[in-house]
Amino acid sequence: MKPETSRISSKGQITIPKRVRDALRVTDGDAVVFEVREEEAIMRKLPKLDVRWLQAVGAGLSEWEDELDDEL
Repeated sequence: MKPETSRISSKGQITIPKRVRDALRVTDGDAVVFEVREEEAIMRKLPKLDVRWLQAVGAGLSEWEDELDDEL
C-alpha cells in the first residue's frame, strides 16, 4: 500500500484514511494503540474483548481467595 497522508487538527485529532481503515478492518468504536519508535508511530487495531468470557474467568478466581494471600 502506498503511504497515506492526513493532517492534525487544532485539537490534535486526525482522520485515518479510508484505505488504511479498510486494510486494518477498523470501524466505528474500535480501539487502536499507538507505539512510538524513535521518529515514527505505529498504529495497531486492538482485538475486541470477549466480556462474557472475562466475567466467567473472573467469577472462577474467587475460589482462590485465601487469608494467606494477604500475608504474602
